[in-house]
Amino acid sequence: MSPAWHRGLWLWGGLLASVLTLVFLPFTALTRGMVLFLTVLICLVGMIRCCRRPQATVAERLLAGLPPVTYRQPVVLVCGDGLEDMFGAGVVQQTAQGCWLKVEQALTLRDFTRQLLWLRPEWANQLAVMVIVNPQQQTDQAALAAWLYELRWQVTRLRRTLRRNVPLLLASRVGAQPVVTPVWQAALPDENVKVWLPECAPCSVPAWVSQGEVALQEERLQQQIVINALADWVHSDVLPSLAGDSADVPKVVPCAIALYHSAALDNSEEGSLWLHRLQASTSLILVSGWRPGDHSHPPLSLFPDFLLPFLPKGSGITPRSRALSHGVTLFTLATMVALCSSGWQNRQLLHRLAFDIQHYYRIAMTDYEPKAKAVAVLRQDATQLDTWFRNGEPMRLGLGMYQGERLRQPILSAIKAYVPPPEPVPEPEKAPQTVRLDSLALFDVGKSELKPGSTKVLVNALVNIKARPGWLIMVAGHTDDTGDDAANQQLSFKRAEAVRDWMLQTSDVSATCFSVQGYGESRPIKSNDTTEGRAANRRVEISLVPQVDACQAGGEPKPSPAKGEGSTQKMEK
Repeated sequence: MSPAWHRGLWLWGGLLASVLTLVFLPFTALTRGMVLFLTVLICLVGMIRCCRRPQATVAERLLAGLPPVTYRQPVVLVCGDGLEDMFGAGVVQQTAQGCWLKVEQALTLRDFTRQLLWLRPEWANQLAVMVIVNPQQQTDQAALAAWLYELRWQVTRLRRTLRRNVPLLLASRVGAQPVVTPVWQAALPDENVKVWLPECAPCSVPAWVSQGEVALQEERLQQQIVINALADWVHSDVLPSLAGDSADVPKVVPCAIALYHSAALDNSEEGSLWLHRLQASTSLILVSGWRPGDHSHPPLSLFPDFLLPFLPKGSGITPRSRALSHGVTLFTLATMVALCSSGWQNRQLLHRLAFDIQHYYRIAMTDYEPKAKAVAVLRQDATQLDTWFRNGEPMRLGLGMYQGERLRQPILSAIKAYVPPPEPVPEPEKAPQTVRLDSLALFDVGKSELKPGSTKVLVNALVNIKARPGWLIMVAGHTDDTGDDAANQQLSFKRAEAVRDWMLQTSDVSATCFSVQGYGESRPIKSNDTTEGRAANRRVEISLVPQVDACQAGGEPKPSPAKGEGSTQKMEK
């Protein structure tokens, strides 16, 4: 896919993740903010990375000759010896069965692949690598081993980049004179070596050698001896560097080995490894027929096209279709997450409501306070469920998973069965205690005028006497039995009036709140036979007496029934 499609997919994925975070996932406000921030950050990083283009070294040349994006045939990256003979000045060689791309420097295999995938991202699954090692073009065995080991590391990195086991093909060519016709021979996994000729079905080596007349069979036998020597060199000098044990680099085992024999090979080296091997085997410097000759035979294709059908092919999906497929996959994944989240939250809702109902029924109706708290919780649940019933449940509980309606009626039934506790009976208001004042502390003997030092006694004694509607402030004077009854009666009444007048002067209480009585010696509280008793009987009592119309607004003072004397009864508002 192109970078534009990649950016679109990152945006689409970020949008889906944001919707899940804001609407469906049960996060707290702080967690939701952190997840949104991470989502935006990851999307930005992804968009920036997908827009990075690798440094173009061959990208412009590749673009002119590459097949279209929908190309499905295998694409083989070719590196090694003899590339000029195969590709000439070009980079791309396309055949009916696949496409071959020249990698000039094998050590840049991974970078070359990254540039290719920038132009054709859809080809990642149809790439393969072919390494060509020609013994007649190699002169240093140590240098060859180091080059193969580095190539092994490059293939390993390429497989890690593509996240797949990229197939590796190993090819080798040799030019020697005993050639009937150029021939390819290949060894595939779990198969014997086969001979591949143009416009012919593959056959085994014995069948190929035994075809034709006796002279032709002899020539093919000589040709097969050269190919066998080439195969021995590949297995002894090339494969150990690729598939040998190593603690640093994994093995890279070729999936096929192809050997090519022709009469001539351009750019052969005089001191090649091929000649050294022949000299070591035969002790001869010049071996007739084992050196390259001229191009006397019709050339055979230098590309082993017969191996292409065994390599992976592409899907042929357009970038737009692939992007839409990925977008649908992301949407499906987000939908599954939303459904799972909605189902889990509905399950939690049912557990909470069921617990509230069970908790309510476990509490006895006579346990008033816990029962009231439990029914208050049920009322909150009912209010929430009723709101969702009228306006629709929230999205996080929706998507066809909402289960709250199942418990709405049981909650309403539990609330309806609730019996409130009885109203508490108000306690009757108690009348304040009577304040009793010693007459000698307020008055001189036989006098009804307050003494100058009596104010402090009155203030301390009357601090709790306060006027209020429905209560009458009763001020009653009492004497002992000393003296005349009528005089005592008059004295007690005058003393009560003096106390009442002081209270009126020192407060804003209305006169309608007072009633004055003078009882004289008629209500002793102790015996008058003793000095202490007579002292206790000389007193002024102030008390609050309940009376419905007492201390009301607009009231007039009423006379108090006094024994032998009249008195005034006044009320305060």
